[in-house]
Amino acid sequence: MNPLIVVCFFTTLIHFTETLASSMRLTGVRTRQLALSLSFVNASLLISRMSNMLQAPLLGGMVDTAILRNDVNILWVNFRLVIFAAFVGNLIGAIMTPFAVRVFTRAIKKFDEVGSVPRLIAMGFYPRNLVKILSDFRLPSAGSFKGLSLKGIPRTFLWLNLIMVSIYAIGVLCSLMAGALVPTYRVTATQLSGIVNGLATILFTLMVDPIAAHITDQAARGKRPEGDVRTVVFYIVLGRVAGTLILSQLLFFPGAEYIKTVTLWVRGAFVH
Repeated sequence: MNPLIVVCFFTTLIHFTETLASSMRLTGVRTRQLALSLSFVNASLLISRMSNMLQAPLLGGMVDTAILRNDVNILWVNFRLVIFAAFVGNLIGAIMTPFAVRVFTRAIKKFDEVGSVPRLIAMGFYPRNLVKILSDFRLPSAGSFKGLSLKGIPRTFLWLNLIMVSIYAIGVLCSLMAGALVPTYRVTATQLSGIVNGLATILFTLMVDPIAAHITDQAARGKRPEGDVRTVVFYIVLGRVAGTLILSQLLFFPGAEYIKTVTLWVRGAFVH
């Protein structure tokens, strides 16, 4: 199988699971079990982390092969396809969000009886339970968007979420591309992915996640309506979709050139 197809598949899966994880805020409010919801988020993100582990060697192999064939320019096209795959994953996740909220809500309530995540997952594959889960599937309808209002919700963190997602989606790709442009120092370039992803991490940790968590906690305590959390989840997911469709593509080239410039600066520290 073409490695590019495999990489795109895993990229889609990574962003799909991360988008669905965003919906767990709403699940936590509806079940009033925020800590358990957070645990379910971490469990679902195991799929993302395993996919990333399987994807990384293939991305590295694509770069090494392009360098050996003296065809580095093909990576610009391939990596833009990978970014598009991230958009597809986020889009599918957005479409599946209402369904995921219903399934996660049922799962959290059932966990009180079962007390074991592996057993809960196994029970989900029982034919009778599987039919119930599938019968809950609904595509988003016009009613899904009713009651969404930004009144009383800080808008800055939603814009920062858009930027953070866009940067995070391309950080590793930018460093790999820079390594292909400076092949003798590609290990250095790869290690510099943090100067791109680091900015996204700082934005998320200081400016995005605390505000979203604060709104969720207030809703769980009855100080805010549940609709505020629905609005937050909607715009966070929308930011993921729009960010990977547009902003990530726009930032990919300057991001790769930025890491290339820093790589050359680091090389200058060793070459006299």
